[in-house]
Amino acid sequence: MEMSTYLNYKGDCEAAFRFYEQCLGGTLGPVFRYAGTPLADQVPADWQDKVMHASVTLGSQVLMGADVAPERYEAPKGFSLSLQLSDTVDAERMFHQLSTNGKIVTPLEKTFWAARFGVVLDRFGVTWLINCDGSADSADDNTDRAQRERAG
Repeated sequence: MEMSTYLNYKGDCEAAFRFYEQCLGGTLGPVFRYAGTPLADQVPADWQDKVMHASVTLGSQVLMGADVAPERYEAPKGFSLSLQLSDTVDAERMFHQLSTNGKIVTPLEKTFWAARFGVVLDRFGVTWLINCDGSADSADDNTDRAQRERAG
């Protein structure tokens, strides 16, 4: 069995998935539009070019989504997408990019369980947990970071 996450968007699914492709190093799959499908009459006339179904592969996981008609859209609530990383440089970069035009809920910091942990609400309304164990960091990187953290 495999489980994939399916997200609903309010008309910006393609922009979100292209953003995730860029900032998370994913691969965008086929993007299907409402126009020309049996679902075309279920969305407003000016939504024919909106996304009926799309996917982006992030590592070994597939994130799927679609634009839903405005009257059926509900903002994401009650869940988060969690990224497990091993490199603090990647964690910091992804956290920063996801927070652009979004909202930092919990700053990305060292914790008792992780080299870095933070929570961000991206500009598309999706909450991301960034958890990094730091196992890919070199000893020199850890020493340099520790010195920077003590300095300021």
